[in-house]
Amino acid sequence: MSNRSDQKKQADNQSNTIKDPDDWTTGEEPMTGAQESYLHTLATEAGEQVEEDLTKAEASKKIDELREKTGRGD
Repeated sequence: MSNRSDQKKQADNQSNTIKDPDDWTTGEEPMTGAQESYLHTLATEAGEQVEEDLTKAEASKKIDELREKTGRGD
């Protein structure tokens, strides 16, 4: 592979990097409808209650936590 191809591949990989929710520019906004729905599905499976007023970042973290707990994690 040429050096130019390597650089493009590396740039593509960096653009797909998963950001920490604490670093999201919209992380303080209210969670989305999709997040809320998925969060409640996972919470029901895990036998947990979830707060209704989470931010996008908080909801994302809680989803990750519940995915691990329910076995739906990667």
